[in-house]
Amino acid sequence: MSRWGAGGAPPYNRQLGGSFPTLAKGFNLVLVLEFVLQVLLGISSVLLTLLILLHKGRGGGLSDMFGGGMSAAVGSSGLAERNLNRFTVILALVWFVSIVALGLITKFSVI
Repeated sequence: MSRWGAGGAPPYNRQLGGSFPTLAKGFNLVLVLEFVLQVLLGISSVLLTLLILLHKGRGGGLSDMFGGGMSAAVGSSGLAERNLNRFTVILALVWFVSIVALGLITKFSVI
């Protein structure tokens, strides 16, 4: 006899065959969380790429196309550049946390 009794499975979510709690009828909490994290990862990846491309380039590039080359004399001390740096760092942290969370879900998922 297993540690969960005669059924051999945990006391919850036996109908789906998994060992994770469900939100409602048929919705697996981990699958919903994984989907939300994948969407967040996709959106943050695209936005992070765009924000990195908007940074002031050191010499010619895509940032010059958006007016980054015109402010070469001003330096990176402008308010817009500082805010762009803040948004980029925050978005990079969101991207990193979503990658780690998806990795942990994948590692500990029961298939």
